[in-house]
Amino acid sequence: MSDSRHTRFIPYGRQDISEADIEAVVEVLRSDLVTQGPVVPRFEQAVADYCGAGHGVATSSATAALHVACAALDLGPGDWLWTSPNTFVASANAARYCGARVDFVDIDPRTYNMSADALAEKLTVAEKEGKLPKIVMPVHFAGQSCDMAAIHAFSERYGFRIIEDASHAIGGRYQDEPVGNCRYSDVAVFSFHPVKIITTGEGGMAVTNNAELAGRMGRLRSHGITRDPALMADDPDGPWDYEQIELGFHYRMTDIQAALGLSQMQRLDEFITKRRAIAAHYDEHLAPLPVTTPYQHPKQQSAYHLYPIQVRDAATRREVFQSLRDAGIGVNVHYIPVHTQPDYQQFGFGWDDYPQGEAFYRRAISLPMFPRLSGGEQQRVIAEIGRVLA
Repeated sequence: MSDSRHTRFIPYGRQDISEADIEAVVEVLRSDLVTQGPVVPRFEQAVADYCGAGHGVATSSATAALHVACAALDLGPGDWLWTSPNTFVASANAARYCGARVDFVDIDPRTYNMSADALAEKLTVAEKEGKLPKIVMPVHFAGQSCDMAAIHAFSERYGFRIIEDASHAIGGRYQDEPVGNCRYSDVAVFSFHPVKIITTGEGGMAVTNNAELAGRMGRLRSHGITRDPALMADDPDGPWDYEQIELGFHYRMTDIQAALGLSQMQRLDEFITKRRAIAAHYDEHLAPLPVTTPYQHPKQQSAYHLYPIQVRDAATRREVFQSLRDAGIGVNVHYIPVHTQPDYQQFGFGWDDYPQGEAFYRRAISLPMFPRLSGGEQQRVIAEIGRVLA
C-alpha cells in the first residue's frame, strides 16, 4: 500500500492561517463595519511600526500601492521609470498606468537584483541623452534587499525618486535594519498575496516617512476624495461634505482583510525564522548537486519569499521542472523577464537586451518555500532533484 505522504502535492508557496487569524476575521464580520472601519488604520500602524517607517497606506493589492506611489510622485507622460527585468509585470505596469515610459536595468548575477554597476552605467548614458528617469524602482527579488545605499547615492546625484518594490521582502533586513524603513527611498511597497510572507487574501501597503506623500497616496486610493477642510476648495456645507480634489482610484483595503493581516503580523518573525531555517537546509543539502543556490549578502537577511535555484545546464531546466511537477512538487519559475512579454516588445524591447536577467530566467526554478513545509516534504524535494540530476 502506498504512503499518502509521498503523493501529497507540495506547492511552491502556501498561506499559513491559524485559528487566531480566523477569529480576528470573524470578529470584524460580526461588527458594524466590515470596511472603512478602525482595523485598517491599526494594520497600517502595525506594519509601519514594525518597519520603522512613519506612515502606512493599505491598498487592495501591491500593484495598487505601486500605482498610487507613482501617481503621488507625479509620474506622468514624458517621464521615465526604470525597474528590473527580473520581476512580475506589475512593477513596470504601474508606470504605464500613469502614462510614463518604462526602461530596465539588468540584474547582478549573484543577487538577481538590480545591479548598482549597471545602473551607474545606464545613468551616465541617460544624462548625456537627456533621458534620466524620474523614478527608479528596485525590486527586492525573493526577499533579499537591493543595494539601497548605492541606489540612493545615485538618486542624490541624478535627482530621481525611489520606490522600493519590496513585495517579497517584509521581514527582511538591510544593513541590520528592517526593509521598509525608507531610509534610502521615498516609498516601499509590500504585497500580502496568499503566497507572500504574510497575507490579507489580496492586498498591499505603501510605507513612507513623508507625511504629505502618505496623505496623497491615501486620497488616491479612495477616488481622490478629501474631507479635510484645509484641502477643500470651498468651505464645507456641513460635516457630511467632501470634495474630489484630483482623479483617484478605488484601491481601498477592507477591514476584513486588515484583520487577517493584523493577526498575521503577530507571527511575522516566526514565519521568517522558519523560512530561513528551510533555506539553510536547502543550502546544505543541495550543495553537492549541479545547481546554484541563492546567494545571501553578508550584510543582509533575506525574507526568503522564494528559494530560486539555477540548474547549471540550461538545457535540462525543463526536464528538471517537469520531473518535479510529475512527482507532485509544485515548483515554479520566477520570472519571465518583463521586457520579453509581447506587450512590451511593441516598445522595441526583446530578447538579448538584458543578458544577466535572461540568463537567470533560462536556468531558474523556484522550490517549495513556506513555513509549514515539513522536514519530510523538504527532503522529498531534495531527493527528487538529486534523482533527476543524477
